[in-house]
Amino acid sequence: MDKFDYDGAAELFTARSNKQFRPHSVGYRRFGRAVDAIRFAIEELPADLLSGAYLEVDEERFDRYGIRHLYESREYPLQRNLGKPKTQ
Repeated sequence: MDKFDYDGAAELFTARSNKQFRPHSVGYRRFGRAVDAIRFAIEELPADLLSGAYLEVDEERFDRYGIRHLYESREYPLQRNLGKPKTQ
């Protein structure tokens, strides 16, 4: 992979939960910057939605492990939430 563009537009897709109704289920969300999508996925999505999620940036897809890798990268431009990590 070439250098990742954290400022590029991104689309985040999540699999709906198996639970009957989840008011915070996302399904699909578009972001002006990939860095915001990555932060949202890691810091705000419930673990069960993140497990089936993927991020698409410039026609390249990243599953939950790829999203986590981008978040933990030295190049990640935002301050990370150092609170209690979510379970995956």
